[in-house]
Amino acid sequence: MASAETIPVSDALQTLRRVFGYDSFRGDQEAIVEHVIGGGDAVVLMPTGGGKSLCYQIPSLVRPGTGVVVSPLIALMQDQVDALLAVGVRAGFLNSSQDFEQRREVEAAFLAGELDLLYLAPERLSMESTRNLLDRGKVALFAIDEAHCVSQWGHDFRPDYLGLSELHERWPDVPRIALTATATKATHAEIVSRLNLGEARQFVASFDRPNIQYRIVPKAEPKKQLLDLIRTEHPGDAGIVYCLSRNSVEKTAEFLVANGISAVPYHAGLDSRTRARNQARFLREDGLVVVATIAFGMGIDKPDVRFVAHLDLPKSVEGYYQETGRAGRDGLPSTAWLAYGLQDVVQQRRMIQTSEGDDAHRRRLSQHLDAMLALCETVECRRAQLLNYFGQPGQPCGNCDTCLTPPESWDGTIAAQKLLSAVYRLQHERGQKFGAGQIIDILLGKQTPKVTQHRHDQLTVFGVGQELSESEWRGVVRQLLAQGLLAVEGDYGTLLLTEASGEVLGRKREVRMRREPKRAGRAVAATAKRKAAEMPEEARPVFEKLRAWRFEEAKNQGVPAYIVFSDATLRQIATEQPSTLDELAGVSGVGENKLARYGEQVLATLAGGE
Repeated sequence: MASAETIPVSDALQTLRRVFGYDSFRGDQEAIVEHVIGGGDAVVLMPTGGGKSLCYQIPSLVRPGTGVVVSPLIALMQDQVDALLAVGVRAGFLNSSQDFEQRREVEAAFLAGELDLLYLAPERLSMESTRNLLDRGKVALFAIDEAHCVSQWGHDFRPDYLGLSELHERWPDVPRIALTATATKATHAEIVSRLNLGEARQFVASFDRPNIQYRIVPKAEPKKQLLDLIRTEHPGDAGIVYCLSRNSVEKTAEFLVANGISAVPYHAGLDSRTRARNQARFLREDGLVVVATIAFGMGIDKPDVRFVAHLDLPKSVEGYYQETGRAGRDGLPSTAWLAYGLQDVVQQRRMIQTSEGDDAHRRRLSQHLDAMLALCETVECRRAQLLNYFGQPGQPCGNCDTCLTPPESWDGTIAAQKLLSAVYRLQHERGQKFGAGQIIDILLGKQTPKVTQHRHDQLTVFGVGQELSESEWRGVVRQLLAQGLLAVEGDYGTLLLTEASGEVLGRKREVRMRREPKRAGRAVAATAKRKAAEMPEEARPVFEKLRAWRFEEAKNQGVPAYIVFSDATLRQIATEQPSTLDELAGVSGVGENKLARYGEQVLATLAGGE
């Protein structure tokens, strides 16, 4: 049996070049690969698009035996395996989608030493029959993908991951590598604890995704705002739109289709066949938009998603980061866009109040939400705030809305006092509770039927807020909720004072607020277009010709287009226009297998042939 310690690390670099077509490792990849090849355990925190998969794929190819990858994503295992087969890696999976004969073939290949990588769901690995199978073969390593699923502090807890702590007990000599694209210090600590990886080497890469432009806009008519984003900045691009409810998913998808955008819905209420078909279309077609609940997207390795849009406020910064990270995995300019308004805050606060679980669980949900609200309301660089949340330093980035069109911070103390005073007088003088709409009408001095009915025009605060518009007052309410100076109650979102409200009413606390820039959208959009146009203009027709060839090739094979070549690789080919196979071999992403399979076709396409 070959010893892992005797494997020269140069083998890893040769494998990277030969199989995947990359000349060098990025960031921490080389150190991680070297450590795992040598038999060491590792915990890897690396952003989506940072190249996590290579950290276990290369050691699996270099070490004796088969790399076993634990993944929660049964629906995507076929695509993960197809991508590896396309570069000449011997890969397979075992899951419930296979019949007995298909599973038997994969098991036989594993036992015969004919697999480089084997994908399993945690439920499959927990079966004694699967463990017995692994005992009879040779395991090179265990890779635990999406490791944040083990953490109850994180945003995507999966109970089946807890059993993975037993891997080291049964196979003490097999190295383990746990990987995730999102983890705060609390989640990181829980991953280490629950997976018994206290002795493992910890690798924490920068969470910065400089190619993503982060933008959060005031919610007006969100579906129309989304349509404008797609038409003006991302026509023909693949994108993901996240909504909180199934109903909203359906209506948004219908709205986009009615307005000429190719879009499909995805949520847990659809039957499994429809979900699978829509997911397959998203992976295989260029320019399709998926409108989804957060059930969609984890583990999807589509590199050319050009935008991720949120029409509802995410519940946590970790969830937001994970979801926005699905844009621009190829490193090309992409947009993370969120429409955010008062109703989002009211809805999320109410959901926490009525959620199942104890007070500690609700406190944890509130902490997650508070951090998300702070990101939305910041007047500082959004990227710096994101990185700070994950415990990393960040400087103003120049590629988010607050950097490109800085918002003003204004002293909202008097406005806050007026609004809190209105809530106080309703509650304590009248014994009444109302939502934001009624309170704003009182401050603006509107003689509505509801105001007249309840004689609210007789309150001393009636009409004292006419210096601000209705939308500005909604912003005040939103920011008071975000800062914990107001609370919401019940199904109707009635407003209540909090302990901290007294500090403002008693003039012991200043309240700073964010004022949205008037023309933020245009300046930011212009920057986005400039960045998207970085490919030389003369290369664009060539790029489109290569995309058309790739589309037909992928369709003939029944695989996603990116499995043939990524957009980033096609852009480099279009820009450099190689005329020989040797020149084509120098393009990033063109390994031996793809060169042999597609080289002549690519050169013929460049030359204008078929």
